[in-house]
Amino acid sequence: MKLMNERPYSDPEAAARKLTELAKSIEAVQNGRIHIEKINAPFLSKNGCKATGFEFGAGIKYAIEKGWMELHESGAYVRLLSPGDNLMSR
Repeated sequence: MKLMNERPYSDPEAAARKLTELAKSIEAVQNGRIHIEKINAPFLSKNGCKATGFEFGAGIKYAIEKGWMELHESGAYVRLLSPGDNLMSR
């Protein structure tokens, strides 16, 4: 029987923190928008965080609920909100 290691981003808060960290590292375009694929790709890639789509979705949802970021109605952009600036200083 093979034991599976716990996934680091299975906790929505951990996923949201990583997504916020990734978003902070990307230069925003018009009105502070960050293309969703710019955080999606490194979060999901085999060379990056190796997270799952479910973990990505749960992380985005958690970040939105906590007021760390907002998702554009088109789903193509996110924007960091001011509480996200103090997010990593916990």
